[in-house]
Amino acid sequence: MTSLRRFADLRAPEVAARLGPSSVLVQPIAAIEQHGPHLPLSTDLIVATASVDAVVAERGDELDLWVLPPLAYGKSNEHAWAPGTVWLSATTLLAVLGDLGRSLATLPTRRLAFVNGHGGNTQLLSVANRELRLEHGLMTFLLHPHVPVDSGGAAANDLAVDTELGMGIHAGRDETSLVLHLAPSLVDMSAAVACVPASLAANDHVRFGGDVGFGWLSNDLHPLGVIGDPTTATAERGKLLFEAMVANLGDALAEVARFSFPSA
Repeated sequence: MTSLRRFADLRAPEVAARLGPSSVLVQPIAAIEQHGPHLPLSTDLIVATASVDAVVAERGDELDLWVLPPLAYGKSNEHAWAPGTVWLSATTLLAVLGDLGRSLATLPTRRLAFVNGHGGNTQLLSVANRELRLEHGLMTFLLHPHVPVDSGGAAANDLAVDTELGMGIHAGRDETSLVLHLAPSLVDMSAAVACVPASLAANDHVRFGGDVGFGWLSNDLHPLGVIGDPTTATAERGKLLFEAMVANLGDALAEVARFSFPSA
């Protein structure tokens, strides 16, 4: 993607000339946190930024998309026990998002789309969306390149035997496959270990994706902080996943670009 669609690369006089009411500001947000012994701390950031860049390269001109600099740090205190996790409190992140909205509200466009690469940010971003709508009149949206099970996504079960039991939400098969595709030099598959909370998967209600939520830290589920089975990951699977993610994200942003509230 050329710098022409990166908001921060614009010169000041270009802001009013290049952005208009139909422009869509795209804000990648992720996390820097432990992803087990086999994946880099930057896993969520890699996936979020790569998917946004790919969509903007394909459809940026068509949809008038403008990419904001990524927010690398997020609400990752479920991994606070692990060295290397860098996390913002809910209060701090909500304040940052509020300041961001206040600044962006001065622009010609009213559309702000958060592309979230970390499930732990989801609930807070939903709150921020409402606050930014109320305080600054922005049209705010929350998109996920890939929706994990604990955020309402469907469990993957396309293997003959699903070794993750629908519990692959962190550093498991799909995340590992994606990084094997996007940044293979950062993955150590010799350190990959299956850590599937089978007892949790047996519950009907209190489980990831169930109708009863629960507070958890990743080391409540396994000392390595992995929740899933990365041993079955492949770069080939990662490529297919990434292509599907980019297509889905592009279609979602197309709806964002044409969205309007029903008239009263």
